[in-house]
Amino acid sequence: MRQIAIYGKGGIGKSTTTQNLTAALAEAGKQILIVGCDPKADSTRLVLNGLAQKTVLDTLRDEGEDIELDEILLTGYGNIRCVESGGPEPGVGCAGRGIITSINLLEQLGGYTDDLDYVFYDVLGDVVCGGFAMPIREGKAEEIYIVASGEMMAMYAANNIAKGISKFANTGGTRLGGIICNSRKVDNEYEMLKAFASELGTQLIHFVPRDNVVQRAEINKKTVVDFDPKDPQADEYRTLAKAIDENKMFVIPKPMSQDKLEEILMEFGIIG
Repeated sequence: MRQIAIYGKGGIGKSTTTQNLTAALAEAGKQILIVGCDPKADSTRLVLNGLAQKTVLDTLRDEGEDIELDEILLTGYGNIRCVESGGPEPGVGCAGRGIITSINLLEQLGGYTDDLDYVFYDVLGDVVCGGFAMPIREGKAEEIYIVASGEMMAMYAANNIAKGISKFANTGGTRLGGIICNSRKVDNEYEMLKAFASELGTQLIHFVPRDNVVQRAEINKKTVVDFDPKDPQADEYRTLAKAIDENKMFVIPKPMSQDKLEEILMEFGIIG
């Protein structure tokens, strides 16, 4: 069982990318569990065809601690198993508590079954806080992929995430598997992300082009693989899934200085 965490700047498309990626893996016959690690609880919506899954924390608040696995785990497209950690009320408490509570409860209730090929953790935002670090600290996220684009703040966030990964790599054994570009159609975006990944010591594992079919699928509460399996964009997610399934390159990233990051941006014509 491979345990993978997906990180990236808030709003970059982590949850959309994760759900489309896991749909492609499920289509290929893989057994998958998604653990949503964001208080917004939107990590499984497309896989569940729009159902707003009740979170682990909400279930515990309503039902008490004596709950069954089927109260927090639902099954969606391609037999993908789905859990949403949830979080505290806005401005109160730490999102990390929901994540660790969910992980511990899944272990106690037998959610991590032997037949699983993958567990994906869709992790909140880009802030290096308790919530960010929890899947790493608990030794769950063995592989990390960062979703980024050619926008300056997305790359800044990705570099910041790399700092967090490198901090915990020696204690938790976590490694970076690569950068996933979720394109925003920025000038020279592919070349820029290739250079950015190389500077971190990793790879651009796949460049996902921007296509409005992703939004159309979301409006219909589905992943692209489910909504229109013959669309070329579905093949992009299948290619990403294959690249991750076959990936052998796992590194401790080498975060760059702010000056070096801006050099890359300037080289590809984004600044100045």
